[in-house]
Amino acid sequence: MSMNDEKQEGKEIEKGEALSRVLGPMHIWALGVGIVLVGEFMGWNFTIAKGGSIGSLAALWLIAILYIMIIMMNIEMGSVMPEAGGQYAMAKYILGPLAAFNVGLMLVFEYAMLEAADALVVGQILHAVNPEINSLPYIILSLLALTYLNYRGVYATLTLNFVITLIAFATIIVLVVSTGLAGEGSIAGGLSKMTDGLPYGFIGIAAAMQFGVWFFLGIEGSTLAAEECRSTSRALPTGAIAGLATLMIGATITWLVCSYLVPAKELGASAYPLFDAALKTGKSVLIVMMFVGTMLACLASANGCINDASRAWFAMSRDDLIPSFFAKTHPKYNTPYRAIVFLLPISLAFAFTGMLDQVVTFSIFSALLVYVLTAIMMIRFRIMYPLGTIDRGYVAPGHPVPAIVALILLAFALFGMYLGYWVNMLGGITFYLLASLWFVKRREKFVDKEKFLKAGASRWPKPHI
Repeated sequence: MSMNDEKQEGKEIEKGEALSRVLGPMHIWALGVGIVLVGEFMGWNFTIAKGGSIGSLAALWLIAILYIMIIMMNIEMGSVMPEAGGQYAMAKYILGPLAAFNVGLMLVFEYAMLEAADALVVGQILHAVNPEINSLPYIILSLLALTYLNYRGVYATLTLNFVITLIAFATIIVLVVSTGLAGEGSIAGGLSKMTDGLPYGFIGIAAAMQFGVWFFLGIEGSTLAAEECRSTSRALPTGAIAGLATLMIGATITWLVCSYLVPAKELGASAYPLFDAALKTGKSVLIVMMFVGTMLACLASANGCINDASRAWFAMSRDDLIPSFFAKTHPKYNTPYRAIVFLLPISLAFAFTGMLDQVVTFSIFSALLVYVLTAIMMIRFRIMYPLGTIDRGYVAPGHPVPAIVALILLAFALFGMYLGYWVNMLGGITFYLLASLWFVKRREKFVDKEKFLKAGASRWPKPHI
């Protein structure tokens, strides 16, 4: 997309409902990696409880392949749809209002639940440091501070995320290096003593894939900031691809160091695996460092989640899929302040439940549903707008292979989730069906179909279907 197109896009959005174009590739990297890096500090280790150590490693790389496919599809579609909302904006133009409503709602709950999980881990690690600490005030104050930061502006928010994410990632590297990578007593030499292989066979790999998602969950949210990029076609592909590469490196070395330092049975039940790995070293410097790294990773993730959830909610409101009250931007800071403030108590409410695995599961389930629809959208997008009909900032190679591979891997991940959390899946499906029924019966009549598709119609030729 050309700069003229992007300027025209901004003109088509009513005054008071447009966001500032201030972000570059660094900020997209910070948004994607900042949200996800907490997955290296907690949650991923449930893969070991489900599939054993080797099942966990296999799930990690299968899920990495899934995210490579997802990111390629996201940035092709996202680079030509420079609007807030990410996958919501894609569904809006490709699948229509009802699908867009569901995708937007799934994104909001994916990130609201992830934010709640971050808060839960902050509380648990503070309790581990000192059982007499009342973690609740720290959780509330942290989320209030991050909400205020998002309220004040996206540039400062994601610049801070860049700094604290770098520090958190550096703590992982230091922990790995401190254990030794070669020779007697190295990671390679000690893994066999601590790991438990593949105790549940290949079915364990499928079961582990559900929590393997936690290594990468949220990187796809980089497209939610498309409207705020100075150059969407440059910032989005560069930031998202660099972010995914960072996470694949981080995920692999996290599995290595934790599996080396912590016995598999203990690791599979840990609430904060990297911190537990540091405790096993007995080195106070490493323990303090990983405490700081875990806390910073949680803060960076919660910060990014506030950003992404509010953009999805704001985009839905701007298109009248939910009340238009949330579509207004701050007159001074140009942020979707109403959406930011409204979603805070929702995340806090989920955090107060204290049920980390349940919160994580609903977040993952919502994300997997979005990924299924993303693959479907990619196939339809190429049919509607074949190569050469519109300008693309990035072209996903090998189409339709990425979409097909993603759908196959998603089927395995959903099957794995069904094995242990079928009740949660049933509850999630029921919730989204009821939400869809509400939309069709009560809200769809307020949607102006011409306004809904106006921006896309002005940029693109008539679709082939």
